[in-house]
Amino acid sequence: MQSLALLPKWPTKQYHKGMAQYQFSVQVQPEYLADQSAPEQGVYTFAYTVTITNTGKVPAQLISRSWSINDADGRNDKVKGLGVVGEQPLLKPGESFQYTSGCRLRTPTGTMHGSYFCVAEDGEKFDADIPMFVLDALSALGGKPTMH
Repeated sequence: MQSLALLPKWPTKQYHKGMAQYQFSVQVQPEYLADQSAPEQGVYTFAYTVTITNTGKVPAQLISRSWSINDADGRNDKVKGLGVVGEQPLLKPGESFQYTSGCRLRTPTGTMHGSYFCVAEDGEKFDADIPMFVLDALSALGGKPTMH
């Protein structure tokens, strides 16, 4: 019984409260661009529209991005850089920023995911996850995707 009393008390309530203070939510809508693709040459072009919303309690700025782009053959490209589409938006709680960008794959299907590095107005640093989403030219062309 005494050993149980020596276990540390985890401040779970405070931890969760602090995490919600610095938080961006990210939604992505991908689109296959048939008119900019050349499937016979192994070029599949996609656009994706990203909406970033500050769901935290403190104004924060997106500083940089990190993407992992994967095709159906297992190729993986890492893309890192400052900001998004040349901007480093500062978002107040409840504000959103939307942009559209794109990528090319050598296969008709693939995935993307990543994160944004952000700094809150009070100097706190945090990462905002970009959830994995599917790039799928086959569905747009009436076929069946080969990657989940």
